[in-house]
Amino acid sequence: MKSVFFSVLALCLALGAAAKERKAVYIVTDGIPADYIERVHPRTIFDIASQGGYCRAYTGGEIGAYFQTPTISAVGYTNILTGTWVNKHNVPGNDNLKPRYQYRSLFRTAKEQRRPVTTALASSWVDNRTVLIGEGKPETGNLKIDYVFDGYENDKTRFPDREDHTHIFAIDSLVALNAAECIRDKAPDLTWVYLWFTDSGFHLHGDGAYMDRYVHRTDSLVAMVWDAVKYREKNFDEEWMIVVTTDHGRDERGFGHGGQSARERSTWIAVNRPEVNSQFSEPALSLVDINPTICRFLGFEDPREVEFEKDGVPFIGRADISGLKSGKYDDNIVLTWDTYGNPDCDAEVFVAFSNKYLEGGHDEWVKVASVPAKAGKFVFDKKRYPASKFYKFVVRTPANHLNRWYAE
Repeated sequence: MKSVFFSVLALCLALGAAAKERKAVYIVTDGIPADYIERVHPRTIFDIASQGGYCRAYTGGEIGAYFQTPTISAVGYTNILTGTWVNKHNVPGNDNLKPRYQYRSLFRTAKEQRRPVTTALASSWVDNRTVLIGEGKPETGNLKIDYVFDGYENDKTRFPDREDHTHIFAIDSLVALNAAECIRDKAPDLTWVYLWFTDSGFHLHGDGAYMDRYVHRTDSLVAMVWDAVKYREKNFDEEWMIVVTTDHGRDERGFGHGGQSARERSTWIAVNRPEVNSQFSEPALSLVDINPTICRFLGFEDPREVEFEKDGVPFIGRADISGLKSGKYDDNIVLTWDTYGNPDCDAEVFVAFSNKYLEGGHDEWVKVASVPAKAGKFVFDKKRYPASKFYKFVVRTPANHLNRWYAE
């Protein structure tokens, strides 16, 4: 009887743990390169990392490839939002933007789940909501964010412009306070917090003691959100993921960005979840991995044609493959990929002979093979299929997928 009792008790405890409601918040601290955050070592960001992990990541896509991407702010936010590079989301800069909304943002994915999902945005730049996310636009299904704290940059009464741009830090402080209070009181399922001043400060001052201080001060704003997350976990039946990152690095002196130098491409990710996988500690880690990671943690699902367009790999849970490449050998297209460990599973290979999705249409995906994932290779014989000048490939395992374009 005693053993039965303890078995039942263990089952109840397991069911109770599984029933915890999951929530996620991600924070973008603008324009802090990885070497800088590591040297300054702000307390809160690395406290969060101590619960899960910290790793360098990259932005900018692949240099010289079709998805090379500018290292610019709005571009970086959209890489995170959509899990795609600029060749898909079509946000190449900060102005005159026309995003392709068929590459869904995290917020649209959240609102198109079968269950109700609440969302929040705390941001000092209103275009994050109205342009990048596309709130209220027919193209996003008239998406509505539940809790919004933005537009303060337009309030010149409370936040008049200052030559040193510190009015932006004052805005960031209110943004962080709003986000923390919303998390404490409302606990949205998905929250994005955007902190702007670090980028503006670097543009004015470059690397140096001034920005050391403001990285620490920005970290104190991150602490407000982190404290709210810990409050929710302590007092409610919830478990949270918090991701802190940046959108791009900087040039060698710390002033500019936008190019493809190693430091401009250098970003980082801190996360509190202990179930980080091999992707998290590899050079392959990038900003586009944040979208599928949050989706996995929250149990979000996208239609297959949406999922197949994502460029990222989840960095929590299991991941089997990464780094899909394509090359030519005679009339064949050779696909190669890297594996994590020795995955005992098959990799399904799909191809589409068009790119109608790019313009809002639909592509027909054809499964052409199933091979052992650990083989890391598949040779596509073009002669067996209709002639085409363009191919989209997806290699999918039970844990994750990869995609690659190939043009003649």
